[in-house]
Amino acid sequence: MQRSPLLLLLCCCLTATQANRVYIHPFQLFAADNVICVSLQTKPSKPLETVPVTPLDTEVLTPDSRDQSELEAQRQNITERTAVLAELLNVLGLRMYQALSSKEQSTNTLLSPLNAYGSLVTFYLGASKKTASFFQLLLGLNSGTDREDCVSLVDGHKVLKTLQSINSLVDDGPKDEITTQVWAFTRPDVQLSEDFVQGTQDFSDTSFIRSLDFSKPQEDKQLVNEFVEKTSGGKVKSVFKELNSSSDLLFVTSFNFQGSWRTAFQPERTTLQEFHVDETTTVMAPLMTHTGQFYYLNDKMRRCTVVKLSLSKRSYMLLVLPHEGINLQDIESKLRTEVMSGWHHSLQEGLLELSLPKFSLSSENDLHELLANMSPEIEAKLFGSQAEFSQLSNTKPFTVNKVVNKVLFEMSEEGAEPQDKIEEAGVPLKLTINRPFFFSVIEGDSNAILMLGKITNPTL
Repeated sequence: MQRSPLLLLLCCCLTATQANRVYIHPFQLFAADNVICVSLQTKPSKPLETVPVTPLDTEVLTPDSRDQSELEAQRQNITERTAVLAELLNVLGLRMYQALSSKEQSTNTLLSPLNAYGSLVTFYLGASKKTASFFQLLLGLNSGTDREDCVSLVDGHKVLKTLQSINSLVDDGPKDEITTQVWAFTRPDVQLSEDFVQGTQDFSDTSFIRSLDFSKPQEDKQLVNEFVEKTSGGKVKSVFKELNSSSDLLFVTSFNFQGSWRTAFQPERTTLQEFHVDETTTVMAPLMTHTGQFYYLNDKMRRCTVVKLSLSKRSYMLLVLPHEGINLQDIESKLRTEVMSGWHHSLQEGLLELSLPKFSLSSENDLHELLANMSPEIEAKLFGSQAEFSQLSNTKPFTVNKVVNKVLFEMSEEGAEPQDKIEEAGVPLKLTINRPFFFSVIEGDSNAILMLGKITNPTL
């Protein structure tokens, strides 16, 4: 049997990091109760369970109600699933980031692999069996033994609850905090599947599912944007640039990481210095400086310097600075999970005088466009012309028009712990981050990548 280019593309990238596994297959950890291969052609055995959608009112900002006892239980249920799921979302997240960064070569870039993965799993809950099989393949959750005309389904709720468990690991830190919000907007005559609605709650801290008449696109755009801005505390503004009167579903997530360095930078040592955007462009940017013990690595083979910056008790940043004359894109294009884990294991502690720019980032990415950048065939099968969402609504056919991931990354200059006392003899190695660099934020227990980004110009 000849495999399609899509299957080859997905299998090559998702099996690369699984080849050395000796433990249970990821599918078995997240399998639905009935794991028997079911035909892609069979109709649902029972009627779709749907719930009505509350009309949009910009004066009523109360989040959707949820069972708090169940949410607390799922956050405490931290098992081996977190490490396995972290590896899967890291592989896919790096691929998505590379597709995004190659398109945005000269601009600051930010992506949350965890947030993008969660968005995909949420829509997996509403997909037809055929479309669901492609979601599972992309997510790395396929059984590996199904026939071409069958699929063994995973429990999407179990996957989303595991993602939230990873978030809760970070929130246990002294100051770092992750907040995830979800908004979904649909037409007044539509009821959404109970599974999908529950999925938005499994995935988020607060969720808002509302209905409105899309017949007046300009007025409705203003209403939706106003509602999202109010319910996000002003952090998500003008998320929709235009609306279509024929829309079925608009979906937005916000992933907000607010962090503090483990050890504070010294404000009196923050100075304006040159930052070389490219060979011909230089800007003046505030660079923070701290002298102390850091774990770092000079990777001569990949021609870059890697520094580990501790954040909370569990999360940390890996900062990658290309050697002078080396293009950041060359390093990013070769990023793999094994490369990043190799860096982490090879770090050595030493005395550094580290200077890096102050920066905060935000980004908005539509998963339609992001998947199309990876492969038009992937986008077509998951959200585009070939995708079917028969389990999402009582309305047929039902299309997913917008899937926007808003990501915000904010770092305080403050630290959770006092300054190091430098008692070591000798002169510290000086490392100044004054040209484009790559960074990742990682949760240390599960090794899940929370953020991937690059700074080409810290003044933007």
